[in-house]
Amino acid sequence: MKNFKNKVAAITGAASGMGRTLALELARRGCHLALSDVNEVGLAETAQMAGKLGVKVTTAKVNVADREAVTAWADQAAADHGKVNLVFNNAGVALGAFLDTVSPKDFEWIMGINFWGVVWGTQAFLPHLKKAGEGHIINTSSLFGLLSLPTQGTYNASKFAVRGFTEALRQELDIENCGVSATCVHPGGIRTNIARDAKMDHSITAKTGGSAQAAKERFDKLLNTTSAESAALQILRAVEGNKRRVVVGPDAKFLDLLVRFCGSWYQPLTTFFAKKGMLG
Repeated sequence: MKNFKNKVAAITGAASGMGRTLALELARRGCHLALSDVNEVGLAETAQMAGKLGVKVTTAKVNVADREAVTAWADQAAADHGKVNLVFNNAGVALGAFLDTVSPKDFEWIMGINFWGVVWGTQAFLPHLKKAGEGHIINTSSLFGLLSLPTQGTYNASKFAVRGFTEALRQELDIENCGVSATCVHPGGIRTNIARDAKMDHSITAKTGGSAQAAKERFDKLLNTTSAESAALQILRAVEGNKRRVVVGPDAKFLDLLVRFCGSWYQPLTTFFAKKGMLG
């Protein structure tokens, strides 16, 4: 997909952060939008901002962990716009927890949004993208889909799963040669609210002796390197170039190289810094 003019893009998590900036950048390029989020106030704000740029914008309150709701939204978006060309499975949440004590409910919560939301979004929109004859699926993994950190095991699990799912999807689409492609996005520290809105399991305070707020602040410092606007531009360039994956931000690029160079030996390094209180 060499340009976005008069295309239609569906974006999850569009009420703020990277979802909002993707919506606005696409609107500037003449791309019509079908936006969703559970935050109706933020979603309405994004829609108003994008609508001023002269494109058609529709919105829906959608919990991406709900397969039926995602499917209904995909069908409605295609009906409202006449087609869908791109889907950005961008919605995501964070959870700080030690793996031996994390509750099943919290584990299911993060997997439901971060992983199953990507799966449901892909499956719901893919028939519409194929029908349009030209399409692209953009699934958001993370730097934490490239390496793991203590207290981020549930987040790692969800983002590694997105990576594996998307890489396999891209290969299947290449085999099918149906006019649809896929890109996996690995953002590093993007200045959004994901860290500040993260859940913190009681084990964080119990095992570290610190407060949940302090843990959020440490996590937020890790995720404060690249602006959402810069991230959006890098992602759209990757779509235009039909890249299989895009690593966003200098921190993500450095740590990706570190993992490639060190292999599993990166783990003692992160463990060392975690013990020093610099991570997690």
